[in-house]
Amino acid sequence: MKSFEECLEDLANAIIIQAVRDYRDAAYKLKKNPKYGEAIKTKIETERFFKSKWFCGLTDIDGNQLLRTLEEE
Repeated sequence: MKSFEECLEDLANAIIIQAVRDYRDAAYKLKKNPKYGEAIKTKIETERFFKSKWFCGLTDIDGNQLLRTLEEE
C-alpha cells in the first residue's frame, strides 16, 4: 500500500501531466486555427500555471524551462 506522501506525489504528477497535455492540445489547435478562442484561453492558463507558486509547490521542475521545451516541440 502506498504511503500518504506517495499518493500526494502521484496526484502532483497527474496534475502536471494533464497541464502538459492541455498545453500541447491547445498548441496543436492553434497551429490549425490561430484565432481559436478556447485554445488561446487554455494556452494562457497553462502558461500561467507553469509559472505559478502552486506549480513550484508541486514539483522541483523549472516551469519556465518546461515551457521552453514545450514551445520547441
